[in-house]
Amino acid sequence: MKFPPISRRATLGLLAGGAASMFAPMRFASAQSNPALNFQLSWLPSVQFGGSYMAEENGYWSEKGLDVSLLPGGPNAPVEPSVMAGTSLLGITAADYASAAVAEGATFKIIAVAMQKNPFTIASLPGNPVNTPADLVGKKIGMAVANTPILAALCALNDVDINEIEIVPTQYDPAPLVNGEVDCLLCWLTDLPIAMTVAGVENVTMLLADHGYAVHSQTYIVTEEALENQRAEIVALMAGEIAGWNAYFADTDAAAELTVAKFPDLGLDLETQKLQAAKQVDLMASPLTEEYGFGWFTEETVAENIATLGLLDREVSADLWDRSILEEIYG
Repeated sequence: MKFPPISRRATLGLLAGGAASMFAPMRFASAQSNPALNFQLSWLPSVQFGGSYMAEENGYWSEKGLDVSLLPGGPNAPVEPSVMAGTSLLGITAADYASAAVAEGATFKIIAVAMQKNPFTIASLPGNPVNTPADLVGKKIGMAVANTPILAALCALNDVDINEIEIVPTQYDPAPLVNGEVDCLLCWLTDLPIAMTVAGVENVTMLLADHGYAVHSQTYIVTEEALENQRAEIVALMAGEIAGWNAYFADTDAAAELTVAKFPDLGLDLETQKLQAAKQVDLMASPLTEEYGFGWFTEETVAENIATLGLLDREVSADLWDRSILEEIYG
């Protein structure tokens, strides 16, 4: 069975083949006097970054006097070095990556959290579902071996013996599950399950975040130096980003259509992008965002992250998170 392109992985081969130049920085026309700023996304183009594309398309940054270039991430374009070097003012990463960089001397601050729930999920089929972590016992799980600490953390949080689960190294593809080679897959909620749905394969998902796995994903990072020296630009950049995501939430189909139109050479499937755009809202919206606004986090959610990161052998302080930019924007 052939599956549609996977949002986070589909164009990996293009970059590996030296085609990274096709992802030129995206700019909108602006006055010469507007500060030119780079904003690096965490992965290859897809509706995963639909709010940023909406901010650009609707002119939310130019209205604030900014000339913003959106830079794609990917296997050959890690976010952390770009932000630390000052090449990009703002970047999107995850709390585990940011904390690892800080342990190596980076001066990052997480200033906003897009995904209120971590997107890692266990995908299975209705005939042999994984609905709780306990259901993993005795099953074969297809996954990248590098993600074993994530599975180990989930097991530790839920009193499951990881030794009673058979880890089968697989490529990032739904085929091993559909073909019966494994019982379930460790993946992102917004890619392999969406690919199966588009291909007509019913599937069951169990979000790790619903079972204690609290690691902030799609987080916005800046350096301490930038916070001190370029605060006004960061506030304006994040205000435009927030406006873009609010436009996204108002019409996820429009965000998907914009994404496909913006990258015609990538072969992005519109139906897949629409489903991903809608499903992503489940990860980004929360009682916190309803009360305080997009990107919000609290001392309690930070504490939950620190506890889970500890299970991943990441020692991190609450100082990694700084809510002052959001507080300034939301007043």
